[in-house]
Amino acid sequence: MRRPWSFLLAIGATLLIAETIGCSHGVRQVANGPLPTLQEQARILADYQPWFGDRKHINVGYSTMDPNVLRNQILKARNMGIYGFAVDWYGDRRPFEDRSYALLQRVAAENNYKVCLMYDEVPDDNGTATDDALQAFEKAYRNYIGPEAPDRGAYITYQGRPVIFIFPKRGRTNWDRVREAVNQWENPPILIYKDEPPAQYAHDFDGFYAWVHVSHRTPPDTHDWGKEYLDTFYRRMEQRPGKIVVGGIWPGFDDRKASWSLNRKMDRRCGQTFEDTLKEFHQHNDPERPMPFVMLATWNDYEEGTQIETGISDCKNQNQVAQQQSPPPPQ
Repeated sequence: MRRPWSFLLAIGATLLIAETIGCSHGVRQVANGPLPTLQEQARILADYQPWFGDRKHINVGYSTMDPNVLRNQILKARNMGIYGFAVDWYGDRRPFEDRSYALLQRVAAENNYKVCLMYDEVPDDNGTATDDALQAFEKAYRNYIGPEAPDRGAYITYQGRPVIFIFPKRGRTNWDRVREAVNQWENPPILIYKDEPPAQYAHDFDGFYAWVHVSHRTPPDTHDWGKEYLDTFYRRMEQRPGKIVVGGIWPGFDDRKASWSLNRKMDRRCGQTFEDTLKEFHQHNDPERPMPFVMLATWNDYEEGTQIETGISDCKNQNQVAQQQSPPPPQ
């Protein structure tokens, strides 16, 4: 039986996560605060982009290679009740991101915070995906996770095992080989795949996570916040006994600033999109089989417009634009 107050807690959590939430019914001033209602049931992880400051990406006003920036982000995320960052990582394929992650894990260790890796699979069909994954996981164990890693205490674990999220691209990796390799670790990792892997590799993964889902309709429905996707994901996960399920919440989506843009957009709807995805999580978080984590997409992906670092609502900005566009009052 679901807790009768879960719906109200979802609303309360929404009000606590942003500094200022603009609303069509007025502007609500809300201070950053903890999210105990979510932490009672699941730890909140926020996906983190470690590539800002690299000229390949847009300028957001800071570098993820600046330890002061990282300390401030950790403090803010902690105050918002976010347990840790799941950091996009590519192994040696992207040295900037690797150095940024190493710095973030060091700063996290110094500030008693938690981080983990989200390994991005090779997107090409040139036969290198498996070798890349094997090399990347070996490096992850040596530098960030294993007994010789200098800041391993900051790495996120679940039931004593390190957690690694997998962000698939082409699905060309032979996960049987990867699983065989990582099973040799001191504590074999928990591997969690986005949605579901190719059927032949399902046994290699310990769980699955939901991810922001944008409308594929033409023209796109900007008010489609992903309800159908989330309902399908959670129902499907009910048929995966023994697997770890990680819920998904997000504030919106807009990739028009990205160099890879497909002109996709999901309105934030004055924070309602975040609120609705949060309600879905509460409704499907069965106390008999609770989800240990919920993935917030994202902390700082400004190129795809999913960042919550600056708040969950676009309503204040919309109101300002509307005021600027309105004709002046009659004299």
